[in-house]
Amino acid sequence: MNSGVLTPKSDKLDLIETPDMPLDWCVKQMKFSKDKTQIKYNDFLTVADIPAEAFQYRLGNRAALEWVVDQYRVKIDNRSGIVNNPNRTDNETYIVDLIRQVISVSLETVRIVERLSALDIGRET
Repeated sequence: MNSGVLTPKSDKLDLIETPDMPLDWCVKQMKFSKDKTQIKYNDFLTVADIPAEAFQYRLGNRAALEWVVDQYRVKIDNRSGIVNNPNRTDNETYIVDLIRQVISVSLETVRIVERLSALDIGRET
């Protein structure tokens, strides 16, 4: 039975750990590789094998994954000095899990839209 969690292809993401670096799940600011098949998560971790199809699902003018990479970073407000930190002490892998989920939802949404566009809904016969 499906538990409602969509995980097509994103289970195949490769988490590449840098040898001789201590385990670290904290994000300061993530960056895509030039070909967008990898995200440099931090000095310890790179998320690899990101399918190109994940970028077809867009929120406005950006892919959902691009939004996550841009927004999930440590930011300090210049005026107030308040630190916005997306890292969670209660769930260290939260952001990596979020990346997997966003990729899964993006891929599944693209598949659904492709199947819908193949239907003859509303066409004159």
